[in-house]
Amino acid sequence: MSETIYSRVENGLDRIGCEGHLRSIPDIDHGNDLYLMHKGKRHKGKRLLNLASNNYLGLAGSESLKQAAMRAVETFGVSSGASRLITGNYALYDELEQYLCSFKKTPAALVMNSGYAANLGIISSLADRKTLVFSDRLNHASIIDGIILSRAGHIRYRHSDPEHLEFLLQKAPEQAQKILITDTVFSMDGDRAALPELVLLCKKHKVAIIIDEAHATGLLGLGKGLAAELGLDQDIDVQMGTFSKALGSFGGYVAGSRELIDLLTNRARSFIYSTALPPAVVGANLEALRQVEAHPEKGKKLQFMAGDIRRYLNSLGYNTGSSTTQIIPVILGESRKTMQFQEKLKELGIYAGAVRPPTVARNSARLRLCLRADMDDPEIELIKNAFKELDISQEK
Repeated sequence: MSETIYSRVENGLDRIGCEGHLRSIPDIDHGNDLYLMHKGKRHKGKRLLNLASNNYLGLAGSESLKQAAMRAVETFGVSSGASRLITGNYALYDELEQYLCSFKKTPAALVMNSGYAANLGIISSLADRKTLVFSDRLNHASIIDGIILSRAGHIRYRHSDPEHLEFLLQKAPEQAQKILITDTVFSMDGDRAALPELVLLCKKHKVAIIIDEAHATGLLGLGKGLAAELGLDQDIDVQMGTFSKALGSFGGYVAGSRELIDLLTNRARSFIYSTALPPAVVGANLEALRQVEAHPEKGKKLQFMAGDIRRYLNSLGYNTGSSTTQIIPVILGESRKTMQFQEKLKELGIYAGAVRPPTVARNSARLRLCLRADMDDPEIELIKNAFKELDISQEK
């Protein structure tokens, strides 16, 4: 490494460290299981309840998904071998996309390598310098990066504030191409987009609407997402989601019109220039959708459980923000305090994610609790007792 680059790296790390935001890969094993294993010196070998994973339905370790992945490997091997436009396509891909069309009630669907790749591909394919993209201030980083890549005008409206959005839409040139994009469940706050109001505004102002259902897929609307739960799925131009969260596998998907999918197949660079997902992943994705359709009650159970835990935390004086889903932020404000609380939770048998700026706004560092449908009464009691104990230590 040249001296110039080394100096920049060193200075950058120093700045991050001084702000209390230095990150490192955690010393854990079995990070998708209900209980993970800690490998770090302080908690080495300790078994901790896993409240940091996005494996909301516990499907990642299920026998049905593992068997589906192994059957796919036995039939198709371990790699796709190329991008899908070359030789990376196989029968399972076609079956998965046909199933997605039925699941999402759209004419066509396209599987992509990740939710991040899907958002990059969608936005950069549909928007250009002549486009204005209206984006919720708390949208996922992949949405922001997709807008930057497209070189469109980026207009951010206040989080879940339809009135501010309408003000911005009224100011925009009437002849401009306009797109609105929003998460349906926000990953750091666990709240839901004001989708009915957004749909009405988009119709009124002739704006195309794209939704990111990453944290709603498999959970809301019988697993089909928030738009389906609200009966608005036919009012959405582009639906995007992931297999890597509640569905317990990996990859992203886009659902919409046949013309939309044909355009993405020809323009989405993140699709065109990536080796296709391996057969094991595609097989697991297909089985995950089948499991969600067969057992929609699991998503309902998780939302009920989340409401119970959220009410308990609020009764202890914790700030859980505007969460209404399985993602519950415990907002502590200071980054150092958040890291201290994370360590105390480990001592009490729980592993929770500590989220700090720049992922969230300054002075809003938090513990991010990701609840799971495979928890039962012992896990719920563990969570409640741990936060009661933390509350006592806070008072001291």
